[in-house]
Amino acid sequence: MKKIMTVLIAVCLVVCSFSGCGLAKAIEQSKTVQKTAADVDLTTLTSTMVYSEVYNMLMTPEEYEGKTVRMKGAFTSFEDPDTGNVYYACIIADATACCQQGLEFVPQAQYRYPEDYPEEYGDIEVYGTFEQYEENGLNYVRLVDCELEPLQPAEES
Repeated sequence: MKKIMTVLIAVCLVVCSFSGCGLAKAIEQSKTVQKTAADVDLTTLTSTMVYSEVYNMLMTPEEYEGKTVRMKGAFTSFEDPDTGNVYYACIIADATACCQQGLEFVPQAQYRYPEDYPEEYGDIEVYGTFEQYEENGLNYVRLVDCELEPLQPAEES
């Protein structure tokens, strides 16, 4: 009987040690699954398709009004010297990196600049709701109520 119990305990220990690796992987996968689904998820498209979709958003904004958008790109900010307003944007390059487009975004209130942002031109992922707005008689588009995730640069092999 002791021999059977010893074998069962040994088998349980081996199974538990292997399942620990699977558990860590499952936890990591659950983090990505927990992200809120977007109506327009640019993170799943090729760079050419992303560039084309952003172009469509800028040319036909009424088709995107109120839709949620997730995108990755380079972070940049701009302070209007006349008003002191600070604007944030996520910049996306096309496949050849010769052309760039970007979308302005307005972060949720809990984000503080510069603490919660990457460095200028650092990688960022943004999730928010697309809207059109008017400022000084001109029409613009942006993502509002945005969640931000500064991304770590890809490591070179």
